[in-house]
Amino acid sequence: MITRIQPGTRLSHAVTFPLSGTLVMTAGEVANDTSGDITAQTKDVLAKIDALLAEAGTDKTALLSAYIWLPDIGDFAAMNAVWDAWLPAGGAPVRACVEARLADPKLKVEIQVTALKA
Repeated sequence: MITRIQPGTRLSHAVTFPLSGTLVMTAGEVANDTSGDITAQTKDVLAKIDALLAEAGTDKTALLSAYIWLPDIGDFAAMNAVWDAWLPAGGAPVRACVEARLADPKLKVEIQVTALKA
């Protein structure tokens, strides 16, 4: 069972979980279509994460942590609007979001997550 400590709608401040499950970690995922704005690219990345988690036998309800990189922190609110709509109610993971230069200047966001497979 995942226990979320000081949970909020966007992130939890800590997450505990038993060691009897399997951790699923994605790579830093970026949009396939780099022509879109931050909203389109965030939706693209989250769809890729959904597919990866499903292939691994879990889903976003079992998220433990997320790391988000934005080359322009001015996109924080727009990215969060998509992120918040994507998260399941009561399922916010621990999360960090920082401004960082990404590998390709067309990329607007990169996200890496860890989830638990029961």
